[in-house]
Amino acid sequence: MAAKVSYDSVEVGTELPPQFFPVTRAALVQYAGASGDFNPIHWNEKFAREVGLEDVIAHGMFTMAEAIRVVTDWAGDPGSVIEYGVRFTKPVVVPDDDKGALIEVSGKVAALLDDRRVRVDLTVMSAGKKVLGMSRAVVQLA
Repeated sequence: MAAKVSYDSVEVGTELPPQFFPVTRAALVQYAGASGDFNPIHWNEKFAREVGLEDVIAHGMFTMAEAIRVVTDWAGDPGSVIEYGVRFTKPVVVPDDDKGALIEVSGKVAALLDDRRVRVDLTVMSAGKKVLGMSRAVVQLA
């Protein structure tokens, strides 16, 4: 696959379609099984509170993976992401109810680079708090 977005069709400030990703306790248990990260702060409310957390929190890598979907969906090819990095700033708190939490992701082209590449900066929020900082991807466009 190749990126479906043409470098010539974007400019600094081009906004990517925002997306919203629900996070439930069930999703965290599934992610723990797939990733092998069974840290109880991600599934055991009692343990999470004992170590000083407000409640169970989503895995940082889970949050990071959900966020980059905005870029891969926009570009049309997950392989077009050349670089991706974030800083974990706040946890995504996942209550034990029917709704869970919501990760809200928006992005925009922040820089046009050489070789038909762009830098996309993401804003990643949950419950009104920025949960990932310095969330940036370099994307190879068509």
